[in-house]
Amino acid sequence: MLLVVDVGNTQTHLGTYDGTELVEHWRFATVRKSTVDELGAALRNLLALRGLSFADLDASIVSSTVPRLRPEWVEVGERYLGHELLVVGPGLRTGMSIRYDNPREIGPDRLVNAVAGFEKVGGACVVVDFGTAVTHDVVSKEGEYLGGVIFPGVEISLEALTERAAALPTIDLTPPRAVLGKSTVDAIRSGVLYGYAGMVDGILGRLRDEVGAARAIATGGLAGSVAPYCELIDEVDDLLTLTGLRLIWERNR
Repeated sequence: MLLVVDVGNTQTHLGTYDGTELVEHWRFATVRKSTVDELGAALRNLLALRGLSFADLDASIVSSTVPRLRPEWVEVGERYLGHELLVVGPGLRTGMSIRYDNPREIGPDRLVNAVAGFEKVGGACVVVDFGTAVTHDVVSKEGEYLGGVIFPGVEISLEALTERAAALPTIDLTPPRAVLGKSTVDAIRSGVLYGYAGMVDGILGRLRDEVGAARAIATGGLAGSVAPYCELIDEVDDLLTLTGLRLIWERNR
C-alpha cells in the first residue's frame, strides 16, 4: 500500500492507495515544530482508525511546503515504515517540462497539482488551490508547467481583518443568505466568499486571455467553500494533490 503525504502550511492531508484506488484519507492541523516521533504517533493513530498499521505501508511519498518538516517525514519513513520516503523536489521525475525562470522556486504542492491536473484533463488546465494561499497554476496543452499566480488565502485575510478591526467578529464560512448582508457577520461572510470568487474568476479570465482556453480545476481545503460562487471553475477535486503524489511516485518507482 502507498502512503501519500501533502504537508501544507495549515493542514496536512494524508492518503493511502492500493494500486490506483484511494483506500482512505485524513486531514490534521500542521504543527511546524512536530518531531519525527509526534508525526509517527499521529500517523499510527490515524491508520488504526481504519484497521491499518505501519506494516500495511510498503512505499510512501511526501510533498511539504514547510521545509522544517521534510527531514522529519523522511525519518518517519526510515524509523517507523522501514523504507525510503520519496520527497517531491529537485531530482524527482515528474514527467512535466517546466517553463519557469527558476524551477526551484516552485512550491512542491503546486507542481504536484499541475501534474495531476494535466493527467485529469489531458490538455491545458489551470489548477486553483484554495489553501493558506490561493494559487493558480497553468499547464499548457503540451503538458508544460508555464507559471502561476499567488495571493493570500481566505483564512489569512479573515485573521488580518479581525486583528486590525477590533469591533469586527470572527466568522465561519457558511453560505451567505444573499450578497447584500443584513448584519455585520453576513456582510463579512458575503464579502469574503463573493470577493474571493470574484478574484479567482478575474484571474482565470485574464489567464485565458493570455494563454488560451484551459479547463479550471479547484482543489484545497477551502475549495468547497469558495468554488460554488465562482463562475469560471469547471470542477472541484478535493483529492487532486493526493492523486498527483501517486502519479509522481509511479514515475519514480
